[in-house]
Amino acid sequence: MLTIIFPAVIAVIAVVFTALGFPPAPVGRLGADGIAHKPHPMEMKDFLPLAFLIVIYAGVAFAGIGVPQAPQSFHRFSSVGDSVTLEIDGGEHAVSEIMWYSGIGRGEYLVEISRDGELWKQQGVWQQPNSDQLRWHSVVPVIPTARYLRITAQKAPIYLGEILVRAPDGSDLPFYRAGDLGDEADTAPWRPDYLNGTYFDEIYHVRTAMEFLTGDTVYEVSHPPLGKSIIAFGISIFGATPFGWRFMGALFGVFMLPLLYVFLKNLFGRTRVALCASIVFAFDFMHYTQTRIATLDGFSVFFILAMFYFIYRWFVMPLSAKPREYLPWFALSGLCFGIGAAVKWTVIYGGIALAVIWFMRTLLVALEAPKGEGKRLFLRGVGEGVLFFVVVPAVIYLSSYAVCCRAWRVRFMSGSFLKKVWENQEYMLSYHSGLKSTHPYQSRWWQWVCDLRPILFYSDKTSETERSAFASFGNPLFWWTGALCIFTLVYTAVKKRDLIAAIIVFGWFTELSPWFAISRCAFIYHYFPCTVFLALAIGYQMNGLCERAEANAAKGAGKRLKAHENAPPRRFPVTIYVFTALCVVMFLVFFPVLSGVPAPHEYTKTALRWFSGQYPF
Repeated sequence: MLTIIFPAVIAVIAVVFTALGFPPAPVGRLGADGIAHKPHPMEMKDFLPLAFLIVIYAGVAFAGIGVPQAPQSFHRFSSVGDSVTLEIDGGEHAVSEIMWYSGIGRGEYLVEISRDGELWKQQGVWQQPNSDQLRWHSVVPVIPTARYLRITAQKAPIYLGEILVRAPDGSDLPFYRAGDLGDEADTAPWRPDYLNGTYFDEIYHVRTAMEFLTGDTVYEVSHPPLGKSIIAFGISIFGATPFGWRFMGALFGVFMLPLLYVFLKNLFGRTRVALCASIVFAFDFMHYTQTRIATLDGFSVFFILAMFYFIYRWFVMPLSAKPREYLPWFALSGLCFGIGAAVKWTVIYGGIALAVIWFMRTLLVALEAPKGEGKRLFLRGVGEGVLFFVVVPAVIYLSSYAVCCRAWRVRFMSGSFLKKVWENQEYMLSYHSGLKSTHPYQSRWWQWVCDLRPILFYSDKTSETERSAFASFGNPLFWWTGALCIFTLVYTAVKKRDLIAAIIVFGWFTELSPWFAISRCAFIYHYFPCTVFLALAIGYQMNGLCERAEANAAKGAGKRLKAHENAPPRRFPVTIYVFTALCVVMFLVFFPVLSGVPAPHEYTKTALRWFSGQYPF
């Protein structure tokens, strides 16, 4: 019953909140010298609440993100038949478990056990496919006592990180002269899980990031290299550990918050609106889960948010502004566009909106220019657009492939290098357009808008009654309210001629609309770029509520003067605080299925399994 009542109540709250703030107050109408809107600066009173939000969210984001240790030395089996024999120190022992850490490289091992080193019994064949690397595995031995363990490569080259055997009492049994296969037994966990190994698409991106650092053949080439280079930077600092390869993603998730806060403060000039809307975004389920996994989406969304913030600052400059006043904002937007495109192609979707925004302002400058100056100013705008949104991004994009030079055995920017880069673009296009695979958690764009089908990243039964699981999807209160607010901004853009509202709607639409015609397997996390526009739309709604409260307060002040009343007017509606608090409460309610913290299966089944099991908890 809760799985029906709960979403119904959330839907009602979303509708009521949106209705109370309708229509949003316009903030960016066209004036005599461009958009009649001046960005509100940050004030001293902004820094304390912003710092508090950053510290609180960073603590939540980094807590339980992954262990800071994992095997760092690997034994390389160069060819088929390469073999290693390990001897348990102290002679024959009872063995209850064998744990091994798979390195990188696709292959398999023949594993044999012996009590005397003469008679060998096959333990089995350990598979190390592309989908099962950089993680711990647990195997029950076929014989209860052993002294020797022999591992032989059946497919090579392949890397193996560590071997550990355990006695029935749970103690670790050290090997005698085990070399790089027994030198890091202290990194072995009690049981394999997401905290000590890769999961979901980390198996591709983390491996490739490590290959960038070692110069080995690059495995994952279905996306541009820069996002994996950012992951590699975290690995270079903290090591090839779960904490190391997830660190940069979580850090970028934190970085999004001050950027969004400044954006909201510039738009509305209200500290509490900026703070509340930023809190709502911070504790969105997808923002939390998606930035704690070593994939590319957190980086791309950060640069999407940055490029739209900077283009907004450029767009609202007076039409008569000098190049030294507006060009820094324009250049920064182009720079972020180029960096984002070198992370993931989805950033290019937002570039369509940037192109329209650029054309609108460039045309306005030309039309409002003094007689005889319009053509020159238009051509100058075209030149600026080509420089900062074509040339600079192209240089950044090409430069991102420098990390591949060692693996490709080519010199940077040589003819062979350019040929390799071009071939990679052809491969990416054919791969993504021709992808035919299916997935049990795939979904379509309209399911994303309605937040109907999460993608389950991890699931493990920790006991008879408890389960550890987490998924990527949205906070329903945030997503449903945000979608409604997007449609209210359509009204504001058309009826009130609010161009900033139009930019937000168009940004949301351009990130979503390419998926209308894409039939390949897709997932709800492809909607992640749209969530920054949902946050901005909710900020508009909160600002509208404040505008209405202030107008009512002004009317009430006149009545109080007549009645000689001294009670101060309420200028910030409590509705905004309630909505923000409810979004945080939703985060806490769903926290077990966002973080992997073991939770009673009865709780997730009776309270969180929404939409006839579409929420797979």
